[in-house]
Amino acid sequence: MIQSETLELLEWHRLCQHLATFAATKLGATAARHLKIPDSQTQSEQLLEQTKEIYQLETRLTTGLSFEGIQDIGDSLERAERGGILTGEELLAIATTLAGARNLRRVIDNQEDLPILTDLVADLRTYPELEQEIHRCIDERFQVTDRASQKLGEIRTDLRRLRSQITQKLQNILQAKSGAVQEQLITQRSDRFVIPVKAPQKDAIPGIVHDTSTSGATLYIEPNSVVPLGNQLRQIIRREQAEEEAIRRVLTELVAAVKPDLERLLAIATTLDLATARSRYSYWLGANPPRFIQREDREIITLRNLRHPLLVWQQQHEQGQPVVPVDLLISPQIRVVTITGPNTGGKTVTLKTLGLAALMAKVGLFVPAREPVEIPWFDKVLADIGDEQSLQQSLSTFSGHIRRISRILEALGNGEDEGDEGESHAPCPMPNSLVLLDEVGAGTDPVEGSALAIALLQYLANHAQLTIATTHFGELKALKYEDDRFENASVEFDESTLSPTYRLLWGIPGRSNALTIALRLGLKPEVVQQAKTQVGEATDEVNQVIAGLEAQRRRQETKTAEAQVLLQQAERLYKEVSAKALSLEERESSLRASQEVAVQQAIAQAKGEIAQVIRRLQKGTPTAQEAQQATNALNQIGQQYQPVTPAKPKVGFMPKIGDRIRVPKLGQIAEVIAAPDQDGELSVRFGLMKMTVKLEDVESLDGQKAEAIVKPKPAPPAVTPPPQNVPEIRTSQNTIDLRGKRVADAEYILDKAISEATGPIWIIHGYGTGKLRQGVHAFLQHHSRVNNYEPAEQADGGSGVTVVHIK
Repeated sequence: MIQSETLELLEWHRLCQHLATFAATKLGATAARHLKIPDSQTQSEQLLEQTKEIYQLETRLTTGLSFEGIQDIGDSLERAERGGILTGEELLAIATTLAGARNLRRVIDNQEDLPILTDLVADLRTYPELEQEIHRCIDERFQVTDRASQKLGEIRTDLRRLRSQITQKLQNILQAKSGAVQEQLITQRSDRFVIPVKAPQKDAIPGIVHDTSTSGATLYIEPNSVVPLGNQLRQIIRREQAEEEAIRRVLTELVAAVKPDLERLLAIATTLDLATARSRYSYWLGANPPRFIQREDREIITLRNLRHPLLVWQQQHEQGQPVVPVDLLISPQIRVVTITGPNTGGKTVTLKTLGLAALMAKVGLFVPAREPVEIPWFDKVLADIGDEQSLQQSLSTFSGHIRRISRILEALGNGEDEGDEGESHAPCPMPNSLVLLDEVGAGTDPVEGSALAIALLQYLANHAQLTIATTHFGELKALKYEDDRFENASVEFDESTLSPTYRLLWGIPGRSNALTIALRLGLKPEVVQQAKTQVGEATDEVNQVIAGLEAQRRRQETKTAEAQVLLQQAERLYKEVSAKALSLEERESSLRASQEVAVQQAIAQAKGEIAQVIRRLQKGTPTAQEAQQATNALNQIGQQYQPVTPAKPKVGFMPKIGDRIRVPKLGQIAEVIAAPDQDGELSVRFGLMKMTVKLEDVESLDGQKAEAIVKPKPAPPAVTPPPQNVPEIRTSQNTIDLRGKRVADAEYILDKAISEATGPIWIIHGYGTGKLRQGVHAFLQHHSRVNNYEPAEQADGGSGVTVVHIK
């Protein structure tokens, strides 16, 4: 009973109503409104995994998971099992439900990493043959089709033929007796075809009167000539109805035969829809998946930026006030938290928010808090919130609270070992209940109420996993300093605006601020001032201390926020520096790789030139000196790109002025007064004596020998080598092919090549008409960098090639 009361106090039914709006089917909405709370942590974890996988699946799908076609066919299945005959609409609903369930299974099976959902739909049977048979026999208007059976098709053929005969006869009568009829119309009354006849002219068309107009001026008569056909038509209609019923009976029997599987299908579809509703509601709330912790393993309850889900809904849909989140970080040894502070400060909302968060986690919903969300799995959530005053039951406020608290203690005591209540620090094995108490001990004498509240909280410290209690009693604030299982918290009050901020402050007991609030609400200042004199100096001093702690807390929070900003800036700079360092490393590697490629290409090119020279040697044209020069060029390229190993610095001792050294020959320790000169001599002093010693005759105090001074060798006189003719070698790099070019284009190419050249250039212009050669020679004559030019040797092309020598 108390757990049902708790759900009412926490307004759990409202949250379930909100959840139901995210369901896609009637079954899912009904299940959401009557949400069952699991009895074990394993069930809760299973539900959470379903929610996570649906959340993950819907992020992959462009349109989300579709439940189109799935309907509530539970009543139809029951009636089919009891022998009833289903209507066409009910049968078609079963067919569309089978198709919708098959589509759900197909979507889930096509995805990876969804083990819970895949296992859920693994046993789903959708009976495509039953669906096809229903669609064959029932059309979109829920009527039995002609193709349902041969007999029905023949009956309907007869019906159409007979109706056509009746209509034709009536048309003939209308034309023949046009003066007696009210209008040219054929209609029906009680499944009989009739025509409207003027009342005074009824004898003109003898027959059976089936109906009369309201005014009595028109009679609806079935002519005698049509009556036999009408009787025959009625008989055929009854045969049609009997055949349709027989077809629907067969289909109903097929449905009844697989009723257990269809009920299982409904249950799976409902489970999927409910999981989808949980996922979509969690996404709408901006919630995060919780992790169930074990406080025995010293894990901390972590709920940062926790928001009340009903207040979030009110803000979004009912233009409510912005929701102020609370932070709940509760150490594993804490069993009781007392929240103090002014009225309307948010204490009760904090209780309800935590209670709803615990229940949401149990049913597989995400919790509207910042990651990580870490909370114990509470087997019971019990609350005493609000005023249970009842005139009908003769209950006062205090009596109502005590009755409810008694039921809470009774629920906690079921199946638990009471233990030794005298040992407050040796509780019984850790229970798993969450107890929420609002204004504990209120409604009676403050002294007795305070004593009762202290005793109750000490009892709950031994018998509940966690208790959160709000109070105005100052004595309860001191429990923290007597028992390390207690903690204080308070709701913040902004004295500058004389209004609460709804923020929860930890470690600091709150002030009720009743007098301040009374003044803000309009109570006369002189009354408030008189009340302050009655409070006493001691209470005022305590309030000042608390105010000082609150101010210190605010300063600390400001510094923490500033430090957080600096930390974020440092992390950002670290990431930028790391990225730049990585970029430089990659660039260095790229340059090294490109350099190695260039070296290989240069070596390959030099080897190619060597091969050309060797081929020329084999032909007898070039000289051996040219081959030797090409070989030297190859060696120079190799040496140019070989890494130079830096010389290792010599490690040794070099005395400096002021150093203390040892002179082994004299057995004395001396002080250096002049540094060593180029001859390796230095001046030292020991005692009153000064002398000059050789560098090799001294050592450091740790026995290190002095480093010898190497005299620089005189540079040899520069010898100017006699000038020699360096043979010119033609390569692909210094050869330009202008064949097929116009003179204007050739001049541009030549100018660029000459400006970049460091040696002779071979220009191939060919023979042809000679215009290109003349244009090239004219251009070379006026170029400032051209020393001279001449035709190439016959082996290099003769007069079809011009060799240009650069200044």
